[in-house]
Amino acid sequence: MDSQPNSPEARDKKFHMHAYTNARRHQEVGPLIIEKGDGIYVEDISGKRYIEAMSGLWSVGVGFSEKRLVDAATKQMAKLPYYHSFTHKGHSPLIDLAEKLVTMAPVPMSKAFFTNSGSEANDTAMKMIWFRSNALGQPERKKIISRKRAYHGVTIASASLTGLPNNHLSFDLPIANVLHTSSPHHWREALPGETEQQFSTRLADDLEKLILAEGPETIAAMFGEPVMGAGGVVVPPAGYWEKIQVVLKKYDILLVADEVICGFGRTGNMFGSETYAMQPDIMVMSKQISSSYLPISALMINDKVFEPIADESNRIGTFGHGFTAGGHPVAAAVALENLKIIEERNLVANAREVGAHMQKRLAKIAAHDLVGEVRGVALIGAMELVADKATKAPWGSAGALGGLVNGLLQQNGIISRNMGDALAFCPPLIINDKQVDDIFDAVERSLDEAAKHVKA
Repeated sequence: MDSQPNSPEARDKKFHMHAYTNARRHQEVGPLIIEKGDGIYVEDISGKRYIEAMSGLWSVGVGFSEKRLVDAATKQMAKLPYYHSFTHKGHSPLIDLAEKLVTMAPVPMSKAFFTNSGSEANDTAMKMIWFRSNALGQPERKKIISRKRAYHGVTIASASLTGLPNNHLSFDLPIANVLHTSSPHHWREALPGETEQQFSTRLADDLEKLILAEGPETIAAMFGEPVMGAGGVVVPPAGYWEKIQVVLKKYDILLVADEVICGFGRTGNMFGSETYAMQPDIMVMSKQISSSYLPISALMINDKVFEPIADESNRIGTFGHGFTAGGHPVAAAVALENLKIIEERNLVANAREVGAHMQKRLAKIAAHDLVGEVRGVALIGAMELVADKATKAPWGSAGALGGLVNGLLQQNGIISRNMGDALAFCPPLIINDKQVDDIFDAVERSLDEAAKHVKA
């Protein structure tokens, strides 16, 4: 197949540059081409079936090929296939979705603003924050704090918020005025004997020291995922968000909750902000808002953010920001139907209940010789792979063991994703206990196969 010059694999290598891929390596190995999906499963071009244990990219909450979403898209496409929200224009699906989001928010919110991806939404949040500072007569208040290992996207601005080296190297990032504070990964970053509460206190102190060193009057906002996703599924230690928010409130710094991965049920509540008692001023959403059937993202902002922006737009004559396809009517219709399905089928409760089973299976795997730590909440989790449990040392170069186990898992019919040596699991919200067992039975087999390589 791949040896044939006109095969899909050969044409992919010839014409397609892939996201998040070693471009030179791809010319050697080629793609895995997924042809169709159903429920929690996808099937490749050769007919091999896999459990999609990452929901695509943390996002296909209601599973693949959900007919109600296909029908919602078809119906809206026939009625109004496109319109925009510039210059006082609107359309019914977008109005309905804005109302739905604001009324379901876990803290008081004022308005929803629509974009196409999590990256665009975080980029927009940064622009809104800067615009607001100018509106308040605080032009020096422009610095934004993120965290090491954070993931907030890949536009120039949102990639600067992202705290992962490979998103900065050779891109000349981060841009000015983006700062990074400590990563909240207790297993990797805590001092010997430091409890989770003590670790959280130290990280809150680190944040305050950074604010004071930079000047509180220069800090506008802090961005944070309730649970870090692409940084390796880092679950906040006990007391973390409580202590961080005390510092932010002390210096009147906005909190932006990046709910792109955590939102709409993933952590066992509708929003990760609920799970960790966060009180954000801005909430950023994408991925599971439409189960990624169509691209759509949103920000919700409270009155503290909206009112100064509205005043400044009145002074200038416009809020000069927006996207051609932001709040696309077909995407909005699909998102509305997707949220109905999540509510009608109690998928948040399913994430909580089946997620408890998934966390038990993860906990059992922690005993394996190659597993240094397991972590997670509800239907998101990860295992950190090591060659030596005591020293937490990797096998060869960092990421080699994660890549090995991820490849073996794929051979065993499970699609996961390794972020370095952390192997992540984020299955669709519709998954059941038996299907979780299928995933982790394959994980155990793959770990045993990898152990033979490591010993060899």
